[in-house]
Amino acid sequence: MVDLVKVSKTYLPDITAISDVSLSVNKGEILFLTGKSGAGKTTLLRLLSRIEKPTKGVVEVAGCDLSKLAPGKLQKLRRSIGVAYQDFKLLEDRTVAQNIAIAMEVSYTRASVMKMRTKKLLKELDLSSKYDTLASELSRGEQQRVTIARALSGNPDLILADEPTGNLDNETTAMVMDLFKYYNRRGTTLLIATHDESIYRDSDHRVIELKEGSIINGNTFPDDTVNDTAFTPEENDSAAE
Repeated sequence: MVDLVKVSKTYLPDITAISDVSLSVNKGEILFLTGKSGAGKTTLLRLLSRIEKPTKGVVEVAGCDLSKLAPGKLQKLRRSIGVAYQDFKLLEDRTVAQNIAIAMEVSYTRASVMKMRTKKLLKELDLSSKYDTLASELSRGEQQRVTIARALSGNPDLILADEPTGNLDNETTAMVMDLFKYYNRRGTTLLIATHDESIYRDSDHRVIELKEGSIINGNTFPDDTVNDTAFTPEENDSAAE
């Protein structure tokens, strides 16, 4: 699903964010990216969503070299990627429902389907009462959950989540992780950048540690068989269409 081959990213004048990173992720995996602030986790996710271009190396998603994709094909590929941004990127003058709908509008989803998916996701994230609330009126924890709902709303093949539990308490963190794992059981691949050791401490999923732009710990190539034994809650069909 994801392949990075000797990827480096340097910002002017001479700031190295990613240095010679090679990493493969199978379809259907959950992979955790860890490391201190400035380690390169966010840059790596930005490379995979093509927000950034690598200075060197090859970045492939779903078998496509992102540097060689024509604009139209890149736009189509992005529809299959859900991104939960660390800084939320919500439109503050729009409602929660309108913010979530943005991810579905680009794929021409019917209005009735958008409404149904939005309501289901908000219910799963304990935000049903915020459907018509302006994003600017939400707490940071609520904004974070709306960002996650937006990332999931298009039923993406790949989810890139940057510190998705950074503003959440333990109970809400568990709620979010259960939802992520539910989507993973449906076949979605997840890359989760996090400082929160609690969400992967007892997991059998791979954990990759970055330091100063380089991988210093973790298996960069997956086993042949995806291990989903870390998911134990019962499936809940109300999480998605």
